[in-house]
Amino acid sequence: MMSSDKNQSTEVVFIFLRFSDYPELQVPLFLLFLTVYAVAVVGNVGMIVVIKINPKLHTPMYFFLKHLSFVDFCYSSIITPKLLENLLVDDRSVSIKCCIAQFSTGVTCVATEMVMLAVMAYDRFVAICYPLLYTVSMSPTHCALLVTVAYAWGIISSTVLTYALLVLSFCETKIISNFVCEYSVFLSASCSDKHFSEIMLFIFANLSAFCTLIIILTSSLFIFVTILKMHSASGRYKAFSTCASHLTAVTIFYGIILFLYCIPNSKNSWLVVKVGSILYLVVIPMLNPLIYSLRNNDVKETFRKIKDLKTISQ
Repeated sequence: MMSSDKNQSTEVVFIFLRFSDYPELQVPLFLLFLTVYAVAVVGNVGMIVVIKINPKLHTPMYFFLKHLSFVDFCYSSIITPKLLENLLVDDRSVSIKCCIAQFSTGVTCVATEMVMLAVMAYDRFVAICYPLLYTVSMSPTHCALLVTVAYAWGIISSTVLTYALLVLSFCETKIISNFVCEYSVFLSASCSDKHFSEIMLFIFANLSAFCTLIIILTSSLFIFVTILKMHSASGRYKAFSTCASHLTAVTIFYGIILFLYCIPNSKNSWLVVKVGSILYLVVIPMLNPLIYSLRNNDVKETFRKIKDLKTISQ
């Protein structure tokens, strides 16, 4: 394995290609992604504010949802502004240090979100399957501990994968057919042995995805069995509605992650990688607040009250 000293002796930059091969689409794409980013920011910040100001939402489920919204806001803000800049400016170069910094913070958010989704699934499992133990099992101390574990795993994953990139050598300026500092960007641009970095990506991507998926699927299975045993149709509907939003978000998020990183994708084209990256880095942070709010009467009621207060003040 080559040392990273060469990285420090030679100033290496990445030059990203535009997302589209058609110049006439740059402005429409800019407006599209700007709109998506604006919705993501407003939706996630709005979700945090709504949960904070409404005492009815001061429960473990919304405590975790608040942190999920915070993570979504962070990693959309890490990625999307640079994408918007690349669609407009001619100079699309970025230094290797800045690229690694963007990657590191992005991985922290994505890995944290994986664990957060598993924690939210466990929360629903306890609430539906063991309601009498819910207050004890999901005490404020336990909730804080679960959130801490989620953030800690994000930091650990980011540290290990960033180290796996720092041992690579980059010999010259590279033109990258992408818009973001993805792991595949570094591997394709490296002129040193990539085996260690590829192994680290495979281990941590699969470890994060499959361990959290096992928790989510197991919780969902027990929830489904418990719901079927309920005698009240209204009780079944209420229990199902509390889980439907979460399952929708999980399906979208993990479907894309598994496709991009956990299944060997050497045959995937750069177009597939770029579209997949757009979906989970730009679109998902916009979809999550919409998914969780549209099926949640408490959240919708709070949004309506805020809107009414603004109307009255005007």
